[in-house]
Amino acid sequence: MKQIKVLKQALTVTLLAGVAVQAGAQVPAPATTLIVNAIPGVVAAGTKVELIKEGFSGTEGPVGLADGSLIFTETQVNRITRIWPDGTVTGFLDNTNGANGLGFTPNGDLYAVQVQRTRVGIIHPSTHAKTLTEGFEGKPFGRPNDLVVDKKGNVYFTDSGANGALPPGAPEPAKPAVYRISSSGEVKRLASDVERPNGIQLSPDDKVLYVANTNGEHVLAYDIAADGSVGPKRQFAKLEVIEKTSNGGVNSGADGLAVDDAGRVYVASNKGIEIFSSKGEALGSITLPKKPQNLAFAGPDKKTLYAVGRGAAYRFPVLTAGVSGRAK
Repeated sequence: MKQIKVLKQALTVTLLAGVAVQAGAQVPAPATTLIVNAIPGVVAAGTKVELIKEGFSGTEGPVGLADGSLIFTETQVNRITRIWPDGTVTGFLDNTNGANGLGFTPNGDLYAVQVQRTRVGIIHPSTHAKTLTEGFEGKPFGRPNDLVVDKKGNVYFTDSGANGALPPGAPEPAKPAVYRISSSGEVKRLASDVERPNGIQLSPDDKVLYVANTNGEHVLAYDIAADGSVGPKRQFAKLEVIEKTSNGGVNSGADGLAVDDAGRVYVASNKGIEIFSSKGEALGSITLPKKPQNLAFAGPDKKTLYAVGRGAAYRFPVLTAGVSGRAK
């Protein structure tokens, strides 16, 4: 696939003063900011990438709220944390059953893939909380990883497979796969041909499904049919930094995905944040001090991109807003 030329991203480091906080909230640490060069349609020259805070536990699953704030999961400590537009950090929800990826349905229900007792379901508001699925064809999920909800309330999620050896007597989990839960609650396996499906996203028109394959060189794409089934997988975009694994495989670090209103795809990877056009052309990348694990647009106009990973949370303004009409 032909790649278009991009400017190399020059990074410099500066220090910013702290921001105002709400009563009783955690005070953000002084922010270390990266300044990057322009990526046409994505970021302007001199854009500052702000470090909001470090020291989180298991940073994953960011999603924007209608009030301009953003929530993300701290999977290791079983909670969801909130970042307000002014940089204040507060709690949002505790006892989340190890919630990982998050997504909102059109009516405001918060869906989560959960890894303590592996399942997918609604976790907020409490009056709507319920489990939608705990496994497939009689087998439990290995490790549900990420999800996205389309404009009609259909849920797409990945199960990346169990981490490490199973405990003695544990049932064999389902193989890594990509699934869909229809708005009526029907669970279908869409694809089981991905080595390690991780981040998942939809095109702005909900007609293309993107899947990050951590143990591969490419972000994958599937065309979605009217009945919710998908066509054959195709290699959508090749990632830049591919590492060899001890077993002879490869690792791109491909993790969370975000899509803007113009159809560009943003990938958390070994490189940092890699940005591709809707045709899979490489547009540029932004390298962060810590490798990101997931991404989301937030803010009142959805023109702030947040990146979380390795205990840190970053954000920066963008030129094109996130997808309108759905949370992410």
